[in-house]
Amino acid sequence: MNTMELIEGHKRITPAPGIPVWDIDPYGEAILSDPLEYYAELRAKGPVVYIPRLSILALGQYATTHKVFSDHENFVSSRGVGLNDFAIEKPWRAPSIILEVDPPDHTRTRKVMSRALSPKMVKGLVDMFAATAEELVSSLLKKDSFDGVTELAETFPVAVFPRAVGMKDVDQRILVDYGACVFNAMGPDNRLRRWALERNAEIAPWIMAACARDRLTDDGLGAMIYDAADTGELDQEEAPMLVRSFLSAGVDTTVTGIGNALWCFSQHPEEWQRLRDDPSLVRPAVEEVLRFTSPVHTFGRTAGHDTEIAGFPVEEGTKIICVLGAANMDPEKWGDPEVFRIDRRPTGHMAFGAGIHGCVGQNVARAEMEAILHALSRKVARIEPAGEAVWRPNNAIHALDQLPLKLIPA
Repeated sequence: MNTMELIEGHKRITPAPGIPVWDIDPYGEAILSDPLEYYAELRAKGPVVYIPRLSILALGQYATTHKVFSDHENFVSSRGVGLNDFAIEKPWRAPSIILEVDPPDHTRTRKVMSRALSPKMVKGLVDMFAATAEELVSSLLKKDSFDGVTELAETFPVAVFPRAVGMKDVDQRILVDYGACVFNAMGPDNRLRRWALERNAEIAPWIMAACARDRLTDDGLGAMIYDAADTGELDQEEAPMLVRSFLSAGVDTTVTGIGNALWCFSQHPEEWQRLRDDPSLVRPAVEEVLRFTSPVHTFGRTAGHDTEIAGFPVEEGTKIICVLGAANMDPEKWGDPEVFRIDRRPTGHMAFGAGIHGCVGQNVARAEMEAILHALSRKVARIEPAGEAVWRPNNAIHALDQLPLKLIPA
């Protein structure tokens, strides 16, 4: 009987001759906190790199990363978007029925989620987002200084998104930590993943209870999911799983995007003034923040069968990490990627992924970020640092842990 040697929950592979070998830990906490040098070296080594300590392939150049990430036929999500191969080892939780599936199952669940999160539905939330943002910014202007993470970036999405879903139970710490758990679990067996598994054991029962039909209003996005189960589009047991997907992907990434936007504008006051002078730049500013800081920095795929990347053979079962943060800083794509420029209009950035697995909630995330930036631009002349920003290492998210700020009224 053939035996398979495993590493980090997936098959150990032998890379094809000619693929550069790089002995680095891409999940080291120093790299996760400050990844730009890692991104640059990964791109410089070539379109595909072998990392022996994890026995994975890593991609950082835009063209190759985008191609592989979009190719759901050769590089599947159903075997996990982290390092564990769900075809070999039991997942750490029941897999997401939208994120960790392939067509045709993905097509069915994605259709339901896309309807719930359609531009028309999001448009109906914009006024609520705007009013909440105005109120929050006004309250923060009364303070000498505040933490941009806990008092704004976390507070705003937790104030509006559970309300949009129709949740009756809301706990800021649990909702933010749940997203962090999901993304940390995508990494290797390091401190961050062990924390995620321990914390998830504490909060998962609360999350699933909060997604139950009797804990939702009958006029929110969550009710739309249960309605789809009533009509037979979904199985009844799938409905709470899809509502859970709102929470795992709809809170933490938006928290990160808002926090990163505050950081960008505190570091680039000239761009903030540019935004205040021309509010039509709010939408492209959101895209540039997402490109420049890549809230989701790394996502995994698995070779579903023997295939190739950039002309190199890739064997079935190979785990590939698509380093979206590196792709979003590729000078071959962007020219001057290290410059934060809100009029760039970075069409094609990978902050929301690409292909059929592009973030289904990106319309909501954009609307929330735009609401905050519009409110701030009307009321705030400058966003100034009030201390050192501290980045929070996470195996898949590039997020701030602390961001002391001072708002100077307009």
